[in-house]
Amino acid sequence: MEREAQVSEFEDKVVHINRCAKTVKGGRRMSFSALVVVGNKNGKIGVGLGKAKEVSEAIRKGTEAANRNIVEVQLLDGTIPHDIEVKSGATRILLMPAAPGTGVIAGAAARAVLELAGVRNILTKIHGSSNPSTVVRACVEGLLAQKNKQDCAALRGANA
Repeated sequence: MEREAQVSEFEDKVVHINRCAKTVKGGRRMSFSALVVVGNKNGKIGVGLGKAKEVSEAIRKGTEAANRNIVEVQLLDGTIPHDIEVKSGATRILLMPAAPGTGVIAGAAARAVLELAGVRNILTKIHGSSNPSTVVRACVEGLLAQKNKQDCAALRGANA
């Protein structure tokens, strides 16, 4: 019984692995949660959280969850159309478009999301909590809130 490997256009990146301990009569029971981001580097990204007793199983579950939650984001020449500030939980993230050649200037959690989304030039600043799960959530919300010229023109009822 031969099983072919499933070829996917999406890359995955483990952003954070958290170890949890539950104290029971015999000692401590460890469990793990893995925050995983998947993307095709062309405007599609997904985020998933997997929990299990073993790290590898948590990563697998996180990857499956991320593949189920894929969304499409607006990009403009390798950056974002306009700057935006998003608040998610105790995290505020400021995303600003950058000139070609700038690169991705971001922390580890935001960098994973932005690189897998296909953003090549961007400036970010995180205020408040730098918890990876809230940073990732805020970053995705910011990318989804982007509007291009055609969207803005349609909202105003004008021709682009």
